[in-house]
Amino acid sequence: MFRPERKAEAQDAMQRIMAESKRELEDAAPFAMEPVVYDFAINERGTAAELLCGEHSLMPERYYALTVPLLLRQDSRLISPNRRRELDSLAIASRSQSSYAGFVQNLFDRLLPSTSTTDGQAQSLPELLKAHGFDRVEHEAIRTDLQNGRIGLAQNRLPINTQIEDASPEDVIDARGGVEERPRQLGINALREGRVAVVSLAGGAGSRWTRGAGVVKALNPFCKLGGRYRSFIELHLAKSARTSAEYGKAISHVITTSYLTHGPIEEYLKKTGNPGYRGPVLLSPGRSIGLRLVPMVRDLHFAWEETAQQSLDEQKEKMRDSVRMALTEWARSAGEGSDYTDNLPLQCIHPTGHWYEIPNMLRNGVLRALLAANPELQHLLVHNIDTTGVHLDPGLLGMHIDTGAAMTVEVIARQVEDHGGGLARVDGRLRLVEGLALPSEEAEWSLSYYNSNTFWIDIDRLLAIFSLDRGALDDAERVNRSIREVAARMPSYITLKDVKRRWGKGQEDVFPVTQFEKLFVDMTALPEIVCKYAVVSRRRGQQLKEPAQLDSWVRDGSAEFVESLAHF
Repeated sequence: MFRPERKAEAQDAMQRIMAESKRELEDAAPFAMEPVVYDFAINERGTAAELLCGEHSLMPERYYALTVPLLLRQDSRLISPNRRRELDSLAIASRSQSSYAGFVQNLFDRLLPSTSTTDGQAQSLPELLKAHGFDRVEHEAIRTDLQNGRIGLAQNRLPINTQIEDASPEDVIDARGGVEERPRQLGINALREGRVAVVSLAGGAGSRWTRGAGVVKALNPFCKLGGRYRSFIELHLAKSARTSAEYGKAISHVITTSYLTHGPIEEYLKKTGNPGYRGPVLLSPGRSIGLRLVPMVRDLHFAWEETAQQSLDEQKEKMRDSVRMALTEWARSAGEGSDYTDNLPLQCIHPTGHWYEIPNMLRNGVLRALLAANPELQHLLVHNIDTTGVHLDPGLLGMHIDTGAAMTVEVIARQVEDHGGGLARVDGRLRLVEGLALPSEEAEWSLSYYNSNTFWIDIDRLLAIFSLDRGALDDAERVNRSIREVAARMPSYITLKDVKRRWGKGQEDVFPVTQFEKLFVDMTALPEIVCKYAVVSRRRGQQLKEPAQLDSWVRDGSAEFVESLAHF
């Protein structure tokens, strides 16, 4: 409510404030539209109508742009006399009335839609792939496996005869009550000597967090901490700031990005001065990208027939069957397993999964830069950006060092809402397994421990898995070859994604396309990797995947716990 004499001034100020807020937050929070200020007035007439007669008795031009193309496709003998008279009036109006002057052009755009949206794609798509590290050799290998049936939706699952057993308490180290003094002192010494760095995985857009709005989850001001709303990145840097101050050594903090998130995160860090963090902050840009493929018909049938489907009424079922038949014919005619390029470039590419986040650090030179700046660096703490409670705990770090493991994985006790696999013995080997790889849903519910996707990694032992050492990081060709060799041993999980193809004047079609991803948890299946597993508290290991979790996260004390770890 405004004073009448200042209403116009206040409306201008409100518009400016909202527009500035949108520009500041548009990469972090979804906006449906540009903010507007409505100037409401009282309608003295109420609901009213106007009778149009003679040559003016026509519907709006946009109505005819939608209906006339359908009429022109009919046999002229089937058009009623009234509709004929209406079309005659429309023809006259298109020549004499200014409001219908553009009707003929719009009609042709509807009948013969422009295809200019894909004219420049042959040039722009290859440039985009080159810029973001597309590996043609690996792509061809995956496509060959897909076409030959070695991978696919059905092959995502482990064989039905795979023996899945729950991990026993003896298989894990229970760190929920803390660790012994000796390993804790090892961790304190490592922190004081700068032998550990933090890697926050922020390459994903967090589609579950914003229901597919396409913003950067890492920048979302998700909760009020330390007196104001903080983003995930600001929170993790604040925790590194507290650790640095406590142990007298600046902690290097790496934030991994992708083609979806790099630009906004880089701009955010510049604008905020690394939200006040005085230690080294490095961005690790993505150097792996995938090119989507036309789906295999067998995968379409598996998705439609072998997975749970909603039952519809008879007419809707017929419509759905008709659409699926058309999509099947499209896949056959376009070439099953061929490159999907008939769309805007950004609709043709896809992220390749978080397995590539650490190999990206080998490719883009970030790990080499870390080691050059600090030759004493030996360990990495790798975690998801939405694992809010994770921090450089000296006890867990010392425990990891004491065991001599190449990788120590943090798990939490499973609760009902935890979906996505966990820790299991698969044919006798203790490893992490993804939910989509389990032969049945029942197998997942039998697992006691859930993967928090937090890893303590010994750098030199990890390099050895890639047949590399610190000196070899300067050899780009050797690094790429080593990454390909290990990637070939990782499962490729196939998924179908619906993508829109816009054409003409606002028309759009939706096609299912195939893409793949590789997940870092499958590293635990490699026999040469020595892995240890530590059970941590839920406050440390819980991931915030949906805003609906925030209420319980605040009420159960997790927010207060996280705030106590940070130095804002």
